[in-house]
Amino acid sequence: MTEISFDEFKKAEIKIGTILSAEKVPEADKLIKLMIDLGTKPIVAIPATEVLPAGEEALTAQIETVEPKQDIRQILSGIAEHYPDPSVLVGKQVPVLANLPTRTIRGYESQGMVLYAVGVGFLTTVGPSREIPPGTPVQ
Repeated sequence: MTEISFDEFKKAEIKIGTILSAEKVPEADKLIKLMIDLGTKPIVAIPATEVLPAGEEALTAQIETVEPKQDIRQILSGIAEHYPDPSVLVGKQVPVLANLPTRTIRGYESQGMVLYAVGVGFLTTVGPSREIPPGTPVQ
């Protein structure tokens, strides 16, 4: 096993997500497509600008806000042999590594990675002991 530094670990953005839907990917033996709610994206403040008479832009004290929106991620996971009926995953809360770059797998975008407990002959979801808001950080 390769050791990583604490600073490297802090770069991982792990959040609790709620699985909204789960379905097998056609023509792929191992892949399940999950739609996962990671809560709301943070509100972003955008400084407004005004044009001065000389044609230069200057920041004003006025701040324009962007409405928060749901962060729903499509994530592909190679777990179909452990979940022959993917619908049993719907409603489960799972940890998601949220700051991975998007990958394309079999023509589908995957926007993160679900973390599982894996052992000899088994794979299972892990999650909070009670329901918590989607997007809650794991630290």
